[in-house]
Amino acid sequence: MATWWLEWLEGVASVWRQPLLYYGAALALAVGWRRVKRERRDFHVRVYSLWNEWRGLWTKGWMAGVVLSAAAVGIGIAVPQEAVWTVTVLTVLFSLTMEARLLSPAYTVGGALLAFGLAERSGALSRWLPDGMASAPALAMWLALLLFSEGWLIIRTRSEAASPQLAKSKRGMAVGLQWTQRLWFVPVVLPVSGGALPLASWWPFVSTGDGYSFWLVPFLLGFSQRRQHMLPAEAARAEGRLVVRLAFVVALLAASGIWYPPLAIAAGVAAIIGREWIAFSGHRADRARPPRFARHPHGLVIVGVLPGSKAEKMGLSIGEVIIKTNGVPVRTETEFYEALQRNRAFCKLDVVGHNGEVRFVQGALYEDEHHELGLLFVRDRNASASEAVS
Repeated sequence: MATWWLEWLEGVASVWRQPLLYYGAALALAVGWRRVKRERRDFHVRVYSLWNEWRGLWTKGWMAGVVLSAAAVGIGIAVPQEAVWTVTVLTVLFSLTMEARLLSPAYTVGGALLAFGLAERSGALSRWLPDGMASAPALAMWLALLLFSEGWLIIRTRSEAASPQLAKSKRGMAVGLQWTQRLWFVPVVLPVSGGALPLASWWPFVSTGDGYSFWLVPFLLGFSQRRQHMLPAEAARAEGRLVVRLAFVVALLAASGIWYPPLAIAAGVAAIIGREWIAFSGHRADRARPPRFARHPHGLVIVGVLPGSKAEKMGLSIGEVIIKTNGVPVRTETEFYEALQRNRAFCKLDVVGHNGEVRFVQGALYEDEHHELGLLFVRDRNASASEAVS
């Protein structure tokens, strides 16, 4: 038993030897830098901190990691070292596109499964992946577990994770988009075949090789979507639920693969096709509906709210429509500013909420606050910086 605990502690310490830990941290900063650059281009102001993605990288994912670690050690799902390195390589390659959605385990772990399947027919791959088809069932089970984690993390994604963006509609009009982008580390204590510890008669349940060790592997998961009609949290919940359903299908194929290994490879194919269909169908359904964040005939649509601003404290949120400011109807930013400055000590807004009903929002204004409510509206990209609501 002491050997078990020693090996487990060494496995936890091995996380500092995982290159993905450092690469993921650098990637989160790069993603944040690109986002800030785009926000300044569109609105002449930074909406969220450069460190927003970096902070999100370390939160929430650890909870999924604890559950997966318990499942991995309790059930005993051991994968070969080559599987971990293959997933790492694919994660780095897909991340070079700067599309966070390609860091779904459907693509990284699913791609590794396809590589293991091809190793049976390729001499070059068989030298890198000697276990081939024998390792596929364990890897397929890990794919299903990580898909469950991805779906759960996506469902828990809030509107604050979305960044406003400006684009052109099919008719050439300026419209707003909500770009949700998240990266998560899911640290998992993973039994890895090929270590010094001997196998028990009952553990691990799925394994290759004669020995094993423990590694703390920081799986890097990603999610991104652009929506012009659905609110970010609503769209994320819808996609997350579909990912969970896909995980059930993959889990059934993975379990069947224990007795018939080709079905484990089929689990990888199903994950890739299913995840791509989820992303495509969600995008198509959103584009089929009229843009929510477009110029409104009776008011101003809120595209963004700066964190910590007066607007956030007043309870304003994206997608709502301001129809009156201090009793004056407003349809443009200029009208909004002029009405706002009629009363430098107090602000009253008539706002159409997401339920279609009008509510009244009011609050005291302090020195210079009438210029900094923190609201972002649809505007032309070539508009001057002085026109931005900062």
